[in-house]
Amino acid sequence: MRALVQNLTDLEVYSLTLGTLRYLEVIGKVQFGTIPRESLRIPIGGDLRPSTPRILGATARAILDAGYRVDYVGSLPTPALSLYALAKGVMSFMCTGSHIPADRNGQKANRCDGEVLKSDEPGIVAAVEAARQQEYRRPAETSIFDAAGMLRPEQRPALPPVNRAAERFYLERYHRLFPPHGLRGTRILFYEYAAVGRELLPRILALAGAQVIRVGRSDTFVPIDTEAISSAHLEMLTKIVAEQQTKYGRITAIVSTDGDSDRPLIVGVSQFGDPRTPTLRLFPGDLVGTITADYLAADAVSVPISANPGVHEHFMDKGLTTTKTRIGSPFVIEAMREALAQGRQRVTGWEANGGFLVGSELTLHGGVLHALPTRDAILPMLAVMSTAANEGFTLSECFDRLPQWYGRADLIDDFPQDTSRKILAYFKPPEEAIQWLAFQGDRILLRDLTESVIGEWSASDPEGRAFARKRQVLEGIFTQARGFDALAQINVQDGIRCFFRNGDIAHIRPSGNAPQLRIYAHSRTQARADEIAAMAVAEPAGMLRDLQRLIESETTG
Repeated sequence: MRALVQNLTDLEVYSLTLGTLRYLEVIGKVQFGTIPRESLRIPIGGDLRPSTPRILGATARAILDAGYRVDYVGSLPTPALSLYALAKGVMSFMCTGSHIPADRNGQKANRCDGEVLKSDEPGIVAAVEAARQQEYRRPAETSIFDAAGMLRPEQRPALPPVNRAAERFYLERYHRLFPPHGLRGTRILFYEYAAVGRELLPRILALAGAQVIRVGRSDTFVPIDTEAISSAHLEMLTKIVAEQQTKYGRITAIVSTDGDSDRPLIVGVSQFGDPRTPTLRLFPGDLVGTITADYLAADAVSVPISANPGVHEHFMDKGLTTTKTRIGSPFVIEAMREALAQGRQRVTGWEANGGFLVGSELTLHGGVLHALPTRDAILPMLAVMSTAANEGFTLSECFDRLPQWYGRADLIDDFPQDTSRKILAYFKPPEEAIQWLAFQGDRILLRDLTESVIGEWSASDPEGRAFARKRQVLEGIFTQARGFDALAQINVQDGIRCFFRNGDIAHIRPSGNAPQLRIYAHSRTQARADEIAAMAVAEPAGMLRDLQRLIESETTG
């Protein structure tokens, strides 16, 4: 759950926490075992946003009022908290807004067996509303909240001393499995800014043998979306690399994460003579995940539908069929569970942002990498750097071996969520089973999630005529003047993913938890992918704004 900080009153956070606890009690997912309620310690942690300490306080108060104890693990990466809680067999709460701006924040709950699933959401929403109404019905004089919905000063609990066990557990997970000299000769800049893992992750990289230089720490929270790194960000990083190379010598890469350190940012540094003029190359998260899965010898791969087409081509060449999911880790987790049920032994998944999930126990370097079915940033960093070091390649050479598809993601912020919902509803087929629509002359071929043909519409069918009009709407935006060919097919599994006959792909999708409309662009050249993304988010007359105007006209005309 994420929202503007001004709307995340203590009462709302308290209701969210209490309702989630009550729901998980009903389904038996608070803990494994029979520890008495009054002795059970529920881990909570947070990121470095200025609003996080207050939200942690309201979370702690709800846990205490529910009869449990609080295990405060401090400011640490979300996957570190998840790993620790899973090992303890207990649910947990992370207070974070991830990559979104500092005027927003949120809370993420985990069940005792992993992430909350989409199937849990209706039950949680109902339980939270019941908890909220219970608090609103209390007489003001007996409420622990003031008129603004904030905990009264005497009612705000003091958090217990920080328990560093979760940090140690996360560090040891990787220190055990990655040889201490595996990254010898690798010099990495860790861009710290306001990422919560800025203390812990550089230590893990150093223990694997890398020389780590920490740069760019910020005392104020700066949001960085690792899926939408701007040219200004890359110019800033280029200047930092040039400056540090004059001090330390050649840099291999610059790495960082999003705010709660569950998504990696990996940028390779190419050297062409003068170290004062380095060339940087951003490696997209979906391709980072591909190299990580290869490093782990995965036999099952699940990725969102928005992933680079090269991911599917790469694993198809290996005889593996990737499972395409909706966007979001709960959907990837569900697909990994299905792979386990089918008998796969080395189950992996990742999101387009590079957050990597391990769905099964994997042998690695003579040890065992235990399952961690939640986004993780440090594993892909270690895997990519280790692949290059082991094979004697540069990072660019490692990525150049993958099928040559290129991507760029960008977004418009503060995009009306009502309009986003109208866009999705406009292109939604009348039958839920229809997920792919292929345009072949005057026919529209219909396919399901597995891409099996389940029917077709002709130009004389009412549905065919309706979708022919919707095709015209899209081709009125993705025009020949903008470099697009005819629209070949669309996928509506999660947003609208448009495939053009010249190979371009444009995927439009609203954010699930913020007022943002995203574009995922793919093409056979980086320049074209960049161009598509730039044309999409241009203001005030880019393709996404054109779509907004057309949909509003279509739905109100």
